[in-house]
Amino acid sequence: MTLHPGSLTDVPGLAVGHHTLAARPTGCTVVLCEPAAVCGVDVRGAAPGTRETDLLRPDNLVEQVHAVLLTGGSAFGLDAAGGVMRWLEEQGRGLAVGAAHVPIVPGAVLFDLWLGDGRVRPGADAGHAACVAASSAPPAQGNVGAGAGATVGKLFGIERAMKGGLGTASLRVGAVTVAALVAVNAIGDVVDPQTGRVIAGARTADGRGLLDSQAALLRGELPARALAGMATTIGVVATDAVLTKAQANKLATMAHDGLARSIRPVHTMTDGDTLFALATGASGRPGEMTVLGALAAEVTARAVLNAVHAAVAASGLPAARDPAPPAR
Repeated sequence: MTLHPGSLTDVPGLAVGHHTLAARPTGCTVVLCEPAAVCGVDVRGAAPGTRETDLLRPDNLVEQVHAVLLTGGSAFGLDAAGGVMRWLEEQGRGLAVGAAHVPIVPGAVLFDLWLGDGRVRPGADAGHAACVAASSAPPAQGNVGAGAGATVGKLFGIERAMKGGLGTASLRVGAVTVAALVAVNAIGDVVDPQTGRVIAGARTADGRGLLDSQAALLRGELPARALAGMATTIGVVATDAVLTKAQANKLATMAHDGLARSIRPVHTMTDGDTLFALATGASGRPGEMTVLGALAAEVTARAVLNAVHAAVAASGLPAARDPAPPAR
């Protein structure tokens, strides 16, 4: 079940593929750029796990990337990027450097080692498989790919959390499309920006209701402990407008407003929240950044809501679609 229409693949030139591991809830998601796209990034959380983000700075050489990886498995999951590079090399795609072609694949990880055997995580074969599965059709949402092991509402302990997931949404205004794909694994709660109501997050001590983590903090209820690297929401926003690398970086920054509207609290010391921005230029229209930024924030918030509404219960953690469980 999803609330908002559209997907990242509504942006021409992008394909999305998932690979979900069978041994435990984890996996990876790849966004392929055909043939390449201008890319920017903004890292807001204090516990990030990333790859090839320095090269996306506007003052650095490389202008375009060939894929973006979103993966579970904490820092171990970055190994999946090797498989994405291998697949791109097999297709003859990459940055021409002399006689070689070097695929440029930035990536980010989320922490999902809570569920099942943490020794099982995405590697190079998973990244390669996600590329093989990639399609321009609307991608699956919920417990798939990078969202397979995602959870939300962990501020008061994983035992009171709920299932997160992967979501996507898009908007078209005039001749330009803006879309987002987000793996929602926040320490905070997911909130509907229209109503302010908590949709999924930390549950009350008996497990039957939603606590509202932000309200609990304001009442002076403090978590017993918080472990670094226990969360992280990662994603990609994209447009078919023509952008420079500096503008793509700004678009990623503005898209984080969508996380701030839909996740509470967000950008914490135990989240590594990271958003990439891709510009394919397929529309041929220059980007008006104020408009694009507003659209990017909106589709990011919509993708977050879609992620938790598409998620299903796993590893004993309920999902937003589930009725209230019996009291513990």
